[in-house]
Amino acid sequence: MSLFFLEYDLRKKRDYQSLYDELARFAAVRYLESAWAFKRVNTTAAGLRNHFAQFIDPDDGLMVIEVSDWAGRSLDGDPNKL
Repeated sequence: MSLFFLEYDLRKKRDYQSLYDELARFAAVRYLESAWAFKRVNTTAAGLRNHFAQFIDPDDGLMVIEVSDWAGRSLDGDPNKL
């Protein structure tokens, strides 16, 4: 099982509840305002990028990173608890 970080920059003010609902379905933990962590098996960062792209607008930024090591400070949530 791999740990992934997903970060986004939603450039227009629209309803992004479907993105948040999908992150909840993934049992993601929000660790910064626009950054989430979750664990998945049998997938890649590119595959997850393509999956989550359907929940945002074409001009929004999206980054998915498979994580092997990380460190944080003053986070809103704790990816270690996943």
